[in-house]
Amino acid sequence: MSNQKEKLFADFPPVSTEQWMEVVTADLKGADFQKRLVWRTNEGFNVNPFYRAEDIEGFLSTGNLPGQFPYVRSTRKDNVWYVRQNIDVKDYAEANKKALLLLERGVTSFGFHLPKNNLSAENLEILLKGIAPDKVELNFRTCISKTHEMARLVVAYVTSQNLNLLECFGSIEYDPFRKILKKGVDAPNWIHDAVEMVKITAPLPRYKSISVTGNLLNDAGAYSYQELGFSLSYGNQVLSTLIEKGLDRSLVAKKIKFELGVGSNYFMEIAKFRAGRWLWAEIVNAYKPPCPPYIDCDNTAEDGTCLCAAKMNAHAITSRFNQSLYDPYVNMLRTQTEAMSATIGAVDSLTVRPFDEAFETPTEFAERIAVNQQLLLKEESHFDKVIDPSSGSYYIENLTVSLAEQAWKLFLETEEVGFYNALKEGTVQDAINASGKARLEAVAKRREIMLGTNQFPNFTEKMNDKLGDFEPCRSKGEYGEPTLKKLNCYRLADEFNELRLATERAKTPKVFMLTIGNLAMRLARSQFSSNFFGCAGYEIIDNLGFETIDAGIKAAREKGADIIVLCSSDDEYATFAPEAYDKLKSGKEILVVAGAPACMDDLKAHGIEHFINVRSNVLETLQAFNEKLVK
Repeated sequence: MSNQKEKLFADFPPVSTEQWMEVVTADLKGADFQKRLVWRTNEGFNVNPFYRAEDIEGFLSTGNLPGQFPYVRSTRKDNVWYVRQNIDVKDYAEANKKALLLLERGVTSFGFHLPKNNLSAENLEILLKGIAPDKVELNFRTCISKTHEMARLVVAYVTSQNLNLLECFGSIEYDPFRKILKKGVDAPNWIHDAVEMVKITAPLPRYKSISVTGNLLNDAGAYSYQELGFSLSYGNQVLSTLIEKGLDRSLVAKKIKFELGVGSNYFMEIAKFRAGRWLWAEIVNAYKPPCPPYIDCDNTAEDGTCLCAAKMNAHAITSRFNQSLYDPYVNMLRTQTEAMSATIGAVDSLTVRPFDEAFETPTEFAERIAVNQQLLLKEESHFDKVIDPSSGSYYIENLTVSLAEQAWKLFLETEEVGFYNALKEGTVQDAINASGKARLEAVAKRREIMLGTNQFPNFTEKMNDKLGDFEPCRSKGEYGEPTLKKLNCYRLADEFNELRLATERAKTPKVFMLTIGNLAMRLARSQFSSNFFGCAGYEIIDNLGFETIDAGIKAAREKGADIIVLCSSDDEYATFAPEAYDKLKSGKEILVVAGAPACMDDLKAHGIEHFINVRSNVLETLQAFNEKLVK
């Protein structure tokens, strides 16, 4: 068999990069290679159309194993992640009942959001009855003013269970800068509060108590390098400050947990988690945290540095920023690929958002599907059986290094003033909000596609009745009066949602496709135009074709059309468009020409105003039509 392989490969001699480039250049027929085939990412670096083994020579990860410092490939030697489900606790007994049911359905981690008004040891016992702290990851969160009180209750409960505390994993989430990011309210006492949290939770060595909420940046529209670079600066601000306050370096490092969003840029998100572990390991290692003398650890550097302290604990949460109101089942497709990115990227735990979260309090069905999406990856796709399958991929390895370089550059820039000062100056918020605005514009122009929203919408779908009084961007808790800048709160699809909801709440405009002339072109442009106006929820009336303009106009008026879209070929527009305009200008209908014909200037001179094509700003164009037609 080996001889056969040798003969097979002998028939295919090695091909150099130069030879490949010669073939590519010839196929381009004079077109510019950089402009045609090289992708300039939003992260600020170029991606080539192909990579080869020589492109990853010398990369750190090529000689690194999972579980080895600096943890590019993973902090573990397996890929078993926690399947997390969040529970908003209103009634402790009911929350316990729900949690026990979820355990039977495959959940291995809970995120309990506790009410601030009735925290007590008795209620905590009710909540955790039948749940083993050494078998299930337990995470707790409450109003920031009550976090210390909650932490003491959790520590007292877990330590009273007579368990091996090294087998009890979880977190008591204190986010020092959440108030600034979400509400623009300063947190001048964050250092004291963070020190206290670390001290309170010290008896639980596997419990994290400081949350670096990079997911808030992700949900505001941050690009991957921004989420990563700012999150690292956030973590370093906490780490360095608490060490300066006299806390043990290893203790502080091991109390920090990163909560990161995961978006739909599939390969980039895989690279983000790999790069994040690598950079955080280098940051922590710079502080040389010592191994505690009472622990016999085999993961210690020659100088006594605790390499375990350099492990990033990463919890991934699928993005809320790209969830859509219309065609909500597409949200399941988005979260499924996002879950794949996170688990291939070897996160420690994962929360998949329910598909209906954008328009209602998630139903039991939606929550169960969200859990099952993770179980599908484990039980049917066996993602937990393979560790870092992206290792050695020329493409992903290059993405990892390039993204790490961009994130590190941003980290160093932020470190010049420190993350907290950068927040007070508003530079972090300004950068993230600018990225969010740029992404909104990209969606408006279809440079970023949202299936079911700005491309291939469900024409007949109605969502207004499902909204009720639901407020998808509300914030819980009392934060005080804003004095600083904050992150914007919206979703990518919001402006398109407002457009369609306005259409639903009024008389729906009718769009008639006047198809005539060249068969291929009229069909293509009719489909494009139907898709275009369908994004506003307009009623689409398509047709097979007309012999004359008169016949088309007559049929359109019989249907009560508000907009008539002329669909034909560029050459035929020179004749058909002026004729249609002249016969419609005395009526109420709006004439739209589908395409950007060479004779466009002549048609405009004739009086035709409206054209739609691939360069159109879909959102602005539809908003202008809504102004005229939706009352």
